[in-house]
Amino acid sequence: MFNFLRKKKSEPQKEEAKQPMSLANVLAIINEQERIKNEGEALRRIERYVPPPGVIPEHIGESALAMDSTPYSYLNSANITAYGYGGFPGYPYLSQLAQLPEYRKITGTIAEEMTRKWIELKHVGKDDGDDKADKIRQLDDALKRFRVREKFREAAEHDGYFGRGQIYIDVKTPSGNSAWLVPDELDKKLYISPRKITKGSLNGFRVIEAMWTYPGVYNADNPLSPDFFNPSEWYVMGRTVHASRMLTMISRQVPDILKAAYNFGGLSLSQMAEPYVQNWLRTRDSVSDLVHSFVVYGLKTNMQNALSGIADPNLFMRAELFNKVRDNRGMFLIDKDGEEFFQFVTSLSGVDALQAQAQEQMASVSSIPLVKLLGITPNGLNASSDGEIRVFYDSIHAMQENLFRVPLKTVLDVIQLNEFGEIDPDIDFEFLPLYELTEAEKAEIMKHQSEADKNYAEAGVFDLDAIRSMRQSDKASPYHMMESEYDEEEYENESIEEGFEDQENPSSSQS
Repeated sequence: MFNFLRKKKSEPQKEEAKQPMSLANVLAIINEQERIKNEGEALRRIERYVPPPGVIPEHIGESALAMDSTPYSYLNSANITAYGYGGFPGYPYLSQLAQLPEYRKITGTIAEEMTRKWIELKHVGKDDGDDKADKIRQLDDALKRFRVREKFREAAEHDGYFGRGQIYIDVKTPSGNSAWLVPDELDKKLYISPRKITKGSLNGFRVIEAMWTYPGVYNADNPLSPDFFNPSEWYVMGRTVHASRMLTMISRQVPDILKAAYNFGGLSLSQMAEPYVQNWLRTRDSVSDLVHSFVVYGLKTNMQNALSGIADPNLFMRAELFNKVRDNRGMFLIDKDGEEFFQFVTSLSGVDALQAQAQEQMASVSSIPLVKLLGITPNGLNASSDGEIRVFYDSIHAMQENLFRVPLKTVLDVIQLNEFGEIDPDIDFEFLPLYELTEAEKAEIMKHQSEADKNYAEAGVFDLDAIRSMRQSDKASPYHMMESEYDEEEYENESIEEGFEDQENPSSSQS
C-alpha cells in the first residue's frame, strides 16, 4: 500500500569504463610540462628597479624613480641567448642564494682572503723619528678599535652577494650629535679636513646592505662630466645622505645602460656563478639518482589489459609484492611459462670525471683553486697547487688595490683627523703579501743572500758595516733590528768616554 510513497533505493551507479589514453594526449601532457619548465628557466627581463617601501623619502616618491630613463624595451628587444644573465634578479633572490653553501663559500673565501693578512702602516718621508713610530702605533690601535678590518670584510661579502658594498662614515656634528640624527647635516658633503672632522668626532663605521639604499640625484645627460652616472647622494631608509659619507665599493661594474636597473650596483658574484652552480647541483643530483638506480629490476608478464587502458589491480599488486621481497634475503616466485625476471645494470664509468668537471667549472668563475674552495688536492706524481695558489693570491692582491685602496685611504685620513687633528702626508699603507714562504724556502733565500754578501765583501763593493746595517734594516730578514756586538762596543766606548770627560772636567757640563 502506498508503494508510490516509498523512497526508491538508489541504484549503484555503474562505474564508467576508463577510456585508454591516446598517444596524442600523452605527448600533449609532456609538451605542456616542458613548456612550464622552459618558462621557469627563461631569462629575467631587464626592468626598472623599485626599492622596498621606506627607502625613498615619502615627499620625493615617484620623482626619484622618474630619473631612470633607461630604454628597457630597447634592451629587452635584443636577442639574448640562453647563456645570458638577463636582468637584475633582485635582493630577495640574491639573499636566498646567499644561504646556499656553494655561493656562500665562493664569496666568503674571497672576502676572507682580501682581509686575512690586511695592511701595514709605513712612513714614506725621510723623517724616521720616534714621532712617526708613535703615530703609526696609535693608528694601528685605532684601526683595531674601530674594527676597520671586519667592516671591510663585511663590505666585500656584500659586494659578492649583492654587487655593491657600502660603508657609512659616522661622525659627530659640531654640537656633539651623530650626523644621522641631524637631517640638515646628513645631506651635506663631508670634507676630509680638520675644520670638519675634529679630534674625537668619529663614532665609527657602519656597513649598509644594498637593499636599504637607492641613488638620489645623478647625472645621466653628459658623459663628459666626471659625475656621469655617479650619484651625488643616496637615500637610506628615508634619509638623504651625501655620497661623500658613503664609501661605495663595486668590483664588477655593469655598463652604464644597466646601472639604473641594478640599483647602481654591479654584477654580483652569486649571479655570475649561478649557471655553473646550477649545473653542478644538477650533476650532483643526477649522479645520486644514477647510483640510486644502479640496478633496475624487471618482470616480463602479461601487459595486455594495462596497454588497452583497462585497470588491472592484480598487476600493480604483483609489482608491489615484487618490490617488497627483491632484496638479497628475499625470494620471489614467478610463473615459469608466463613470466620472466631480468635486470639492467647501469655503467658508472666516467661519472666521477663529469662530476669533477662540474666542480672545476664552478670554481673557474671565481678564480679560486679547488684546494682553497673545496679542499680537493691535485692527483698524480709531483702534483702541487702552489702555482695555482700564487696566481690566486695575485688576483686577490689586484682586487685589494682596485677595491680597497681608495676607501682605505679615506678611512685612514678620517682616523688621523680623529686621533691627531691633522693628516700626516708621510704615513701610508701597503697590503701585506698573502703567500707565506716555507722554512725551506726561507733557508734557501738566506743562503743565497749570504753568498751574495760574501762576494760583495770580497770584491770590496760593500764593507762589513754596510752589509750589517743592510741586514738589520731589512724587515724581511730574521736579523731585523738586532743589535750587533759592534754597536754594543761603540755604545760602551761612548759611555766610557763621556764618563771620563765628566770626571776629568766636572765643570764642563755646567759651562
